[in-house]
Amino acid sequence: MSRLELSIAWRYLRSRRGSRLLSFISVIAVAGVAVGVSALIVIMGVMNGLQTDLREKILVGSPDIRVLTYGESLRMERWQEAMERVRGLEDVVAVAPFVITQGLATAGKGHQEAITIGGILPGDSASAQVTTIRDHAAPGAFTFVTTEGTTNGVVLGRLLADRLGAYPGMRITIVTAGGTSGPSFFGMRPSLMQFEVTGTFETLMYEYDNNYAYMSLESAQRLAGLDSAVTGLEVKTTNRWVAPDVASRILELLSWPYRAEDWQQQNSSLFRALKLEKLGMSVILALIIMVAAFNIVSTLTMVVRDKTREIGILKAMGMRADSIRRIFLLQGMFIGAVGTGIGLALGLVTGVALERWKVIALDPSVYFIDHLPVRLEVFDVGLIVVLSVAVALLATLHPAATAAKLYPIEAIRSE
Repeated sequence: MSRLELSIAWRYLRSRRGSRLLSFISVIAVAGVAVGVSALIVIMGVMNGLQTDLREKILVGSPDIRVLTYGESLRMERWQEAMERVRGLEDVVAVAPFVITQGLATAGKGHQEAITIGGILPGDSASAQVTTIRDHAAPGAFTFVTTEGTTNGVVLGRLLADRLGAYPGMRITIVTAGGTSGPSFFGMRPSLMQFEVTGTFETLMYEYDNNYAYMSLESAQRLAGLDSAVTGLEVKTTNRWVAPDVASRILELLSWPYRAEDWQQQNSSLFRALKLEKLGMSVILALIIMVAAFNIVSTLTMVVRDKTREIGILKAMGMRADSIRRIFLLQGMFIGAVGTGIGLALGLVTGVALERWKVIALDPSVYFIDHLPVRLEVFDVGLIVVLSVAVALLATLHPAATAAKLYPIEAIRSE
């Protein structure tokens, strides 16, 4: 590639007297590529941010793996034996029993709220834990120790505590349908217990903060009428991405009637919807890149049409067809590279600004998050840049080939 070819390509891109249209079209082509690249970077960042943010927030209270049993009662009897067997597996960091049930809570003011009750082993953020829910206590701790020295305490989600008007030191009453009081004329009697609020927690995940109440495993067993049984086991793995493999090994180890669900299976509908949305948005935004490619084709075609006589003169003076082809390839590469560079800068700046200053606020009761998260991943950004330049280069092939095929005499005679 000679300096002459570079000089001619740059000259064809610039405006000249009496014909400023081509330079304007070149600017439009560059802008089309820039808009497509920046939009694709931002949207891919938003999709990645949504997946990552939701995954991290969901896994605050949801373990890498849950070991449950088949049946309607969701009751695991010999859980100590199963826990010891699971604990011995490779890639398993911690195992703990849990109880989960539904109930009604009131602070004695006549107002009741439906809640999800989670029973876990007492402990603080420094103790061994399967999930990170204990790290979000504010104020209080997950020791469930009351002012009387018992473990009959409860830790409420911040939004739930606000609705109940119940704060640390106050007492609330919780009612469940799985009581152990025995049958009555109207069926099973409900179980009713009083608890002292020993703390609140805030995860910024609406589902947890608005509905969950955590208590000691023993208290939850009494409320759910499970006696010494539990709902299941929570398992923490060395890396959440090995959770599906560990879950399959747990299933082979325990067999029937146990079942193991990794974190993706527990929230499969949500993650499938996010992946489908990301794919759909990627396809739609890829069409923007294609539109930009057509802009490049039309721009270079008009350049070839406008410079037909000059191309004929150059070929008559001895310039080879390969050199003519490279001149127009250079123009397309310049448009693609400059447009991609501008789009890359705009996309990165926009993505960082959206994440740092939380420009787009969301209703957490609807979207589970309080702002639109953006996570820019190097692989995605690099792939977008490479594809953009590649598409721009491919768009130049037809106009460049057309210019190279012009015959000198016909080109000079062209008007």
